[in-house]
Amino acid sequence: MGKKLLVVDDEQSIATLLQYNLQQAGFNVMTAKDGEEGYYMAIEERPDLIVLDLMLPKMDGIEVCKRLRQQKIMTPILMLTAKDDEFDKVLGLELGADDYMTKPFSPREVVARVKAILRRAQISVPEVTADEEGERIFIGDLKILPEHYEAYFLDERLELTPKEFELLLYLSKHKGRVLTRDQLLSAVWNYDFAGDTRIVDVHISHLREKIEKNSRKPLYIKTIRGLGYKLEEPKFDE
Repeated sequence: MGKKLLVVDDEQSIATLLQYNLQQAGFNVMTAKDGEEGYYMAIEERPDLIVLDLMLPKMDGIEVCKRLRQQKIMTPILMLTAKDDEFDKVLGLELGADDYMTKPFSPREVVARVKAILRRAQISVPEVTADEEGERIFIGDLKILPEHYEAYFLDERLELTPKEFELLLYLSKHKGRVLTRDQLLSAVWNYDFAGDTRIVDVHISHLREKIEKNSRKPLYIKTIRGLGYKLEEPKFDE
């Protein structure tokens, strides 16, 4: 059986279309017709990914996303919106969605996005002994285990969404280099988000909240005015 997906959409025709195409791609697909039902199914069924409409009865997609993240449920979320509205996109991503698509969309594109998100979120790894843990990255009090899709700060495991982890990993592998927002969009999001560099800023803000003692005076992720961002070894005497 393939990966388990949950589609939450109150438009039956769209839910059926998505379910059919995702099943044809080898996924096991459940559906929910409103936000409340989708929220409880996400908790009980623990799908590998959720396709979540923004405008839903009983509980909208933003609230579903917000509550799941508050419950520390980090299941990847692909948000669907009928509005080509920057506020909706950024708000959804701020609350923990991993990606979004605007209706109308191609079912083939949804399948491609789902596969891309799942590839990035693949966290199942074989059992390994302590001396076979693979690559480990240490930067100050930050430790990243790429093969385990895990990151730790001050020995506490960080609760990161797949996108946050990918962004942190990319920054760490280019430690000391200034990376533009466009470079980060291309590397982490893997497709054209032209004009949506605010998405990078949102995720940088999330990372700072988790790895900086004072996110307004960051020691790890520095803003390079007019250019982008740089991850560097912290200078604790600053």
